Amino acid sequence: MKIKVVHQIMEWNEDVSDEIKKELAREKVCLINVMGSPGAGKTSLITSIINKLGDKYRFGVIEGDIAGQIDAEKMKEMGIPVVQLNTDGACHIEAMSIQHILPDFDMSELDVIFVENIGNLVCPAEFNIGEDFRIAILSVPEGDDKVCKYPLMFATTDALVLNKYDMAEYFDFDTERVINDAVDVNPDVSVFKVSSKTGDGLSELCEWLCKKIEKVMS
Repeated sequence: MKIKVVHQIMEWNEDVSDEIKKELAREKVCLINVMGSPGAGKTSLITSIINKLGDKYRFGVIEGDIAGQIDAEKMKEMGIPVVQLNTDGACHIEAMSIQHILPDFDMSELDVIFVENIGNLVCPAEFNIGEDFRIAILSVPEGDDKVCKYPLMFATTDALVLNKYDMAEYFDFDTERVINDAVDVNPDVSVFKVSSKTGDGLSELCEWLCKKIEKVMS
């Protein structure tokens, strides 16, 4: 008898992920999976994008954390519909959790849902959650070796955001190395140099996002 425990778990997750995609496609709502390490600036980037594109799209956010609701409170203060998802120790979000949360949103009032995944460069990359596309964030202070160390995260993303780029001059950060490493594992990846603090590079990222979102909504 063949035992396929891991394969069966992933297969189950893929089935639910496909169901989510179909549901959101009917509603013409775009789901974006945002991944990165703790402190990479996921929340800051999401809020910056919402502030930039808030007149164009209606946003909702699912905040994934092992515990707490600090980031969800920030979204609530902005008047953004938000649901806090606490995994109570799990290092990633699975599709079933997203499926259970979606009914908490009024889909007729939304165009885009951001999912801020658990701060982790390993597990989140392995699980599709019904997203239309992924954004992986690598902040300058983390170092320029992360693509080599955690290739799956960057091989499965649609966009790589080099965040906190205003700090590049203060760190031994080889941008060319990171981009080359990213393209080696993912030839189709789009790379953006962004500072959520200064706003530099945000327009280019938002222009790319708008094209992706419009394609989903059309």
